[in-house]
Amino acid sequence: MLDKAKALSSELVRLRRDIHRHPELKFQEVRTARLVADTLQEIGGITIRTGVGKTGVVGDMGTGHGPTIAIRADMDALPILEQTGTEYASVNDGVMHACGHDAHTAMLLGVAHLLKNSFADDGLQGNVRFLFQPAEEDTDEEGVSGAPRMIEDGAMDGVDAVIALHVDAGLECGKLFSRSGPSSAAVDTFKAWLTASGGHGAYPHKTTDPIWMLGPVLMALHGIVARRIDPMEPAVVSLGEVHTGTTSNVIPHEVYLHGTLRSFDPAVREQLIVEVERALSIVRPLGGDFRLEIGRGYPAGWNDAAVNSWLHATTKDLLDSDAVMDKPSGLGAEDFAYMCQKAPGAMIMIGAAPPDGIKRAHHTNIFDIDEQVLPIGAAILAETARRFLAGEVSLPG
Repeated sequence: MLDKAKALSSELVRLRRDIHRHPELKFQEVRTARLVADTLQEIGGITIRTGVGKTGVVGDMGTGHGPTIAIRADMDALPILEQTGTEYASVNDGVMHACGHDAHTAMLLGVAHLLKNSFADDGLQGNVRFLFQPAEEDTDEEGVSGAPRMIEDGAMDGVDAVIALHVDAGLECGKLFSRSGPSSAAVDTFKAWLTASGGHGAYPHKTTDPIWMLGPVLMALHGIVARRIDPMEPAVVSLGEVHTGTTSNVIPHEVYLHGTLRSFDPAVREQLIVEVERALSIVRPLGGDFRLEIGRGYPAGWNDAAVNSWLHATTKDLLDSDAVMDKPSGLGAEDFAYMCQKAPGAMIMIGAAPPDGIKRAHHTNIFDIDEQVLPIGAAILAETARRFLAGEVSLPG
C-alpha cells in the first residue's frame, strides 16, 4: 500500500498545493468542496453528496453491504496572513492553511484512489465513507462547528468505526503518536465582567474599584488547577484577554476577562466552571459584582483502544516498529471528538516537520510541512480501512 501511495505522490502534492493556494475559512469552503467532489467524480465508483453540514462533502464507496468505516479530513483554513514565501502561498489575503488541513484533504483524496483499487483487486466487502469536513477551527453563528453539523446531516449514520489523522509540524516526518483513551481535551470558554461604581482617580476612597478587585480574582483563577482540581487530573484555566479603562485619572466601572478551560474528565469539566464562578465571587465582599458567561465547546476526544491499535499496527507494518512513539496527548481540542461519540474511533498524530530545520509551528504565518508525509498518511489510512473490511482486524464483540 505504501508503494502504491508513493506512486501518487506528485498528484497528492498537486492537490495539497492547490488547496493551500486557495484557503477558505469556516463554512466558506466552496472552492475546496468543489475540488474534492470533482476529484472523487474522476476517481469513480463513489456516491457523492455535497452541502453536508453546510459545505462538507461525503463520498461512499463499497458494496452496499457489510461493515462501514469512515475516514475524516478537515478542509478549513485560518484567518492568518501567510509569510512563507513559497510558490504555493495563499492568494487569499489574510487567510492561510496554517494547521495542515490542506494536507489532510489531499491525503483523503489519495485514500479514495488507493481503496478503489483495493475493492477491485482484493474483493473487499463493506463500505468506506469519506468525510470532508468544514469548520474544524471555528463555529457558526449558533456556536456549532463542522463535525456536529455533518452528523446532523447523517454523515455518521451506519458507521461502525471512524479514523482520522492530524499532521504535527513539530515531529519528525513519518513518526506517529497516539494513545488509547483521551486524545484531545474538552474546551469551554468563559467571559466575565467585574463591575463596580468606578469614579475619579483622585478620590479612590469614594469609589469601588474593579481593577483593585482584579488582583485577588486573578490569584483565585490561577489557583484553581493548583489547589482545587485533583492533581492527577489534567486541567487548564488560562486567561487570554483582560480589558479595562480609558484614561489615567478615571477608575473604570468594569473589567472584562476572557479565558479558556480545558479538561479530559467530564466531572473535572463541570468543576472548572463552578470554580471559575467561585473565584469571581471574591469581588462581592469587596463591594463589586460580576457577570459570567460560559461557552460550551468541543467534548473531550477518545481513542478507542481497538481502533487505535489498528492504526499502530498498520504504521509499524508499513514503516517500522520505531515509527510509533509513546507520547501523551496534549490539551488541544478537536471536533473529531463528536464523531468518536457516534462510533468507535481514533485519531493519530503524524510527524510532518519541514526538512529545512526551521520551527514552523501550527497557527503561525510561516507554518508548512514536509510533503513526503502525504503518501505516508494516505497509505496508513487506506491500509487500516482495507484491513477492517477484509476482516483482518475487528472490534471487540
